[in-house]
Amino acid sequence: MKTKIQELRIKNIKNVSEKIFQITALLLFSLSIQAQDKKAKDLLNQVTSIVKSYDNIIIDFKYSLNNAKENINQDSKGNVTMKGNQYVLNFMGVTKIYDGKKSYTIVPEDEEVTISTVNDNDDNAITPSKMLTFFNTGYKCIMDAVKDVRGRKIQYIKLVPLNAKDQRKEILLGIDVQTKHIYNLIEMGKNGTKTTLTVNSFKTNQPLSKNQFTFAESKYPNYYINKLD
Repeated sequence: MKTKIQELRIKNIKNVSEKIFQITALLLFSLSIQAQDKKAKDLLNQVTSIVKSYDNIIIDFKYSLNNAKENINQDSKGNVTMKGNQYVLNFMGVTKIYDGKKSYTIVPEDEEVTISTVNDNDDNAITPSKMLTFFNTGYKCIMDAVKDVRGRKIQYIKLVPLNAKDQRKEILLGIDVQTKHIYNLIEMGKNGTKTTLTVNSFKTNQPLSKNQFTFAESKYPNYYINKLD
């Protein structure tokens, strides 16, 4: 039985994974958003053209979850390394490795590793390849406000879900006007919950180990290995 703290940790890791890959999708691929604003799409295409050729991306980020009604204020930091369809995510004391086929969730606090095969067709599966199509349909895209953040001009683009059943009211993407890199992603829920993922450091084409995305069971001799399939 998982404790409430463990369940919250897993939920937050999933939320962060979703937002990181939403950003990745914007960085690496052109979009064809329904009912789109031409200026917004032009800006996103500029972002795409700048970073499309990057061999890998390393992001240090801050994740915030706030709900005034429920008196929830939570801040966490993490980092993710991505190359193609592989990634290593470190967040809330947990490491998640995806080698392109299997997902490995390593929890030192519990001395446990959970291994599962990722099915791209699973609606609940969070993979880079799946997130490449996240913004392709189902959103109205419009230019929003420009804000000055510590001397940086950030242009926001608003994505409004067209599906009335979507629990998200809107998504705001902040783009650094000078570098054309994503600065942050803000998600507003209909229940008043606001989650923000802010990119503190964005590095590309870094030297990576050949085993960067490889899980080595020998490194965890005393861990319980939980194979889900």
